[in-house]
Amino acid sequence: MRPMELTPRLRSVAELVPQGAKFADIGTDHAYLPVWLLQRGIITKALACDLRQGPLDRARATAERYGLTEEMDFRLCDGLAGVNPGEADTIAIAGMGGETIAAILSAAPWTWREDCLLLLQPMSAQPQLRRWLQDHGYTIAREILTREGDTIYTTFRVTAGPMAQLTAGELWAGRQSRGEDDPLRETYLNRLIDQTARAVEGLRRSTRSADAGRLEELEQVHADLQRMREEWLSWQR
Repeated sequence: MRPMELTPRLRSVAELVPQGAKFADIGTDHAYLPVWLLQRGIITKALACDLRQGPLDRARATAERYGLTEEMDFRLCDGLAGVNPGEADTIAIAGMGGETIAAILSAAPWTWREDCLLLLQPMSAQPQLRRWLQDHGYTIAREILTREGDTIYTTFRVTAGPMAQLTAGELWAGRQSRGEDDPLRETYLNRLIDQTARAVEGLRRSTRSADAGRLEELEQVHADLQRMREEWLSWQR
């Protein structure tokens, strides 16, 4: 049987899994990630976890199709509730909102105590997730941008440990460093700048007093993002 191929979005997560990892895929759905890793010998066992029976049944079907049922353990559970400390040292949580990912980690503080490698791919609420990680003793060691269709996805490589305070713009776009080679970075920053510009324009038209604080916050984010773009472009010259 031909090896499984992953979409660019999932491939960006899979390529961060270290050789020999004890791997858990949270919200596994079709179990594409663990099957891809098992086929290539990167891992030898995997936990495939999902909140609902339907996706978990699809995961079993995928494992059966590729002859990998014995190498996988299927858990019907909410987040990491069905995973015990020590069972996994590398945990992927992809395809969920940032606030959901934060809630999953909040309910499993052992991921911090055990210094697990977390591979997180939030579909939304990235600023909230970055802030939560910062406030709870995690550090984002690396962020990878991947384009699939017209969408740019961000994958966080996270470990336990203190993280330097992020600026308002960095909460939205992640920290950038001189010497990075990321062809999607400028496009990513431009999209966030456009997004915050539209939000600022809408809030300026608002007559609600409650929006004043939000307007000030987003104006700061917008200004920070513009400075980050100029910084990035200066490094590319």
